[in-house]
Amino acid sequence: MELTLKIVDADGAVLASSTGRDETFLVYRQSYREGDRVVVEVSEPGHVFLSLDGAIQPGLVYMKECAYSLAVPFGDKRKPYSPNAFRGDIHRLSARSTRPDEIIHRRNLALNPWDDHANRALFPHARANVETRGEAVFAARNAIDGEKANDDHGFWPYTSWGINRDPQAALTVEFGRPVRIDEIVFYLRADFPHDSWWEKVSVTFSNGKTACFPLVKSGAAQGFPIEPCVVEWVELHGLIKAEDASPYPALTQIEIWGTEAPETGTSRLRSKTIPEAPTGALVDDA
Repeated sequence: MELTLKIVDADGAVLASSTGRDETFLVYRQSYREGDRVVVEVSEPGHVFLSLDGAIQPGLVYMKECAYSLAVPFGDKRKPYSPNAFRGDIHRLSARSTRPDEIIHRRNLALNPWDDHANRALFPHARANVETRGEAVFAARNAIDGEKANDDHGFWPYTSWGINRDPQAALTVEFGRPVRIDEIVFYLRADFPHDSWWEKVSVTFSNGKTACFPLVKSGAAQGFPIEPCVVEWVELHGLIKAEDASPYPALTQIEIWGTEAPETGTSRLRSKTIPEAPTGALVDDA
């Protein structure tokens, strides 16, 4: 796979670029300006490791299309990121293709620190029908950014998906290709007593099934094995709030564990069968 990293300004001019076979690095020796974009190009769809800023964890992601562009955040859009991210006058970016043995292993398939609203090429991707006041610090992408600190809210590292008190709120995580999942883990935002929590949530899978999960008032991981299934997306909905004084339940992180679907994974290697251990109540989606 050929990979290219670019810094492009608001007018589309390329300020810096680097291209390599299977791996490339780009060191940009300027301060970012508003309108600048980080661009990743690949010669073919596939899995890549991306490190687009030294202050943000690298991510193993799937590029469904051959070009991805991230607007360098400024103003309020910077709040979900480390205060050190995208700052200064020297930036190191890297990208490399994955080896088959790296993607066969079971992992959190919902992790993508590089997701944002405009993303349609880099997966997983999170989207929601509501986000609190439209603020970046409560955006859907925060639920899959890998940041799990949850005893506060409103700024990094306390990013979360906020539902603006809407009981009809729903969050969809798209994988961009079929994957085989076997466990879902929830990290509720736990800035108690400011926050409330959900006593029950539902997850609908792209295969038409729905599972319901009971939750408790806790900031710890709440994990639920499910019957292994091949899906392309999952939707979190049916959020039943606890009877307490706070009107503010929120989700800090959702993890969806599993493997590449053997027939579609780029490794084309069969993964081990994971024993069924269902705890969510599965029902047909009406």
